[in-house]
Amino acid sequence: MNALKRAVGFDRFKRMTEGGFLLLAAFILLLFATRSSFLYPYNDWNDANSYFSVGKALFHGKMPYRDVFDQKGMYLYFFYGLSYLVSHTTFAGVFVMEVILAFFDLAGFFHILQLYVRREMALFLSPLVLAVVISSKSFYWGGSAEEICFPFLVWGLFLSLKYFKRNYPESVMSWKEILSGGVMAGMIANIKFTVLGFYVAWMMCIAFSFLVKKNFWGAVKGCLIFLGGMAVPFVPWLIYFGVQNSLYEWYWGYVYINVFVYSNLNSKGPGIVERIYTLSKLFYWIVRDNLVYFCFLIPGTICFFLGKEKKWLERFHLLALCVFLFLGIYIGGGTLPYYALPLAVFTVMGFAYLGQGLEWLLRQGKKNLAGWNRKINAVSLMLWGLFISVLLGWGIVWRNSINIPFMQVEKEMHFLSRFKKVVEKEENPTLLNIGCLDAGLYTVCDIVPACRWFQTQTLAIDDVLKEQERYIAEGQTTFVIARDDYPEVIWENYELTAQEEWYQDGKVYTYYLFRRNS
Repeated sequence: MNALKRAVGFDRFKRMTEGGFLLLAAFILLLFATRSSFLYPYNDWNDANSYFSVGKALFHGKMPYRDVFDQKGMYLYFFYGLSYLVSHTTFAGVFVMEVILAFFDLAGFFHILQLYVRREMALFLSPLVLAVVISSKSFYWGGSAEEICFPFLVWGLFLSLKYFKRNYPESVMSWKEILSGGVMAGMIANIKFTVLGFYVAWMMCIAFSFLVKKNFWGAVKGCLIFLGGMAVPFVPWLIYFGVQNSLYEWYWGYVYINVFVYSNLNSKGPGIVERIYTLSKLFYWIVRDNLVYFCFLIPGTICFFLGKEKKWLERFHLLALCVFLFLGIYIGGGTLPYYALPLAVFTVMGFAYLGQGLEWLLRQGKKNLAGWNRKINAVSLMLWGLFISVLLGWGIVWRNSINIPFMQVEKEMHFLSRFKKVVEKEENPTLLNIGCLDAGLYTVCDIVPACRWFQTQTLAIDDVLKEQERYIAEGQTTFVIARDDYPEVIWENYELTAQEEWYQDGKVYTYYLFRRNS
C-alpha cells in the first residue's frame, strides 16, 4: 500500500512538474513574441485595443453592438474585460490571458505528440511547436481573436487524432468527447465564427465513423449531442441579451454585419473556377509569409495522409479539417495576415514525425530511452533537454517574430505617451477615435467609450461616418483623436492640441489630437 501511495504521489508530482515547465515555457516565449508583454512599450495594435475598449465597456454596464460597436464574438470581449480588471491602462492582463491560453496550447500539443512519440520527447518538442506558431507573421502583434480560438482547435484536434488512432473502427467516440467537441465549437462560435469550419469537418468525420458501423441513429444522436454541447456557451449571452430585449442587436452586430457587410458572400463575386484560382494563389502567399510553421505543417500532413497502417477515414479526417478550416476563414474574401493563425494548429503533425526521427537517431546512437528514468543522471539529462528546448524556442521567436524590433522603441517617444499627457490634464475626459480603429488612447488614459461608434470601422456603412460627424458637430466628447484626415466640421467645436507622425506596419501615419473648445 505504501509503495502504491508513493507511486501515485510521484505520478502527481511528475504531472505538476510537467505542467510547471509548460507554463514557464509559455511565459518565456510570449514574453518576446507578443506586444502585450511588459518588454514592449505598448501593444498599439488597433484591433487588440478595440477589443480592450469593448471589454472595458462591457464591465462598465455598456452593451456591445448596441452601446459600443465592434463585430467580434462576446467571449472575446468578456476575456478582454477580465484582462482590464488586472490593469486598466496597460495590456498586463492581456499578457496574462495570452500566457494562460498558450499553456493550454502547449498542454494540447503535449498530448497530441504523445500519440506518436515518447512522453519525454513530447515534452521536449511542445515548446518548439508553440515557438514556430507565435513567431510567424500570422501571430501578428498579439491578442487576436484567432489566438484566443487556438486552444479550442488544439484540443479538438487531439480528441479526433486520439479517437482515430486508438479506437476507430472498433468503437465509436464517447458521448462525453463528442459533447466536449461541441462545447469547444460553441466557444469558437462566440469568438470568431469563421474558424468553425474546423468543427464542421470534425463532426462530419465523427458521424462518418458511426455510418461505417452502419449505425445511422448513432450518427444522428452524435450530431444532436454535439449541437447540444455547442449550445452551452450561447446560454449566458442568450440570457444577457434576452433580459435586455436586445437579441436582435446581438444578431445584427455579430452575424449580419460579418456575413452580409464585412465579407463578400452576399455579392455576385467571381465564379467557382476563378474563386478556386484566387484561393490557391492566396494559399501560396500564406505559405510564403508563414514558412516558419508551414515547413513543418505541410510535410507532417503529407506524411500523415500517406503513412502506413492508417484507416481511410483517419487519413481523410485530417485532410477535411485542413480544407474546411481554410475555406471557412477565406471563402468570404478576407486576407489579413492574422487570419492564417488557426491553420498553424496542424504544425504539430510535422513535429510528431520529427520526434519519431529523433527517437530513431537516438536509438541508432545506442541511447536507451526506456531506461532514462532509472539512470542516476536522468533528472539532469531531462533538465538539460528542457532547457535546450526553451532556448531553441526563444531563438526561433527572436529570429522570426515581426515584433522584436518594436522592443527598442522608447515608451516616452511613442505618440500615445505624448497624447496621454495632454488628455490627463482634463478631469474625467471623454474621447472619440476617427479615421481608424482604436489607436490605443482609450486604453492608456483609461477612458470608457461614450459613443456607439467610438471608432471608425472598416465597414461599408454610411451611418458610421455620419454619426461620428454628428458627435463632433455636437461636441459630445472632450477629445477627438484622428488619423490622417478629419471632417471640416471639427473646427466649429475643437482646437488642435497635438500632432504626431508615426511609422506603423510599414506606413507613415499622422495622428491629430483635438480638444473641445472651452
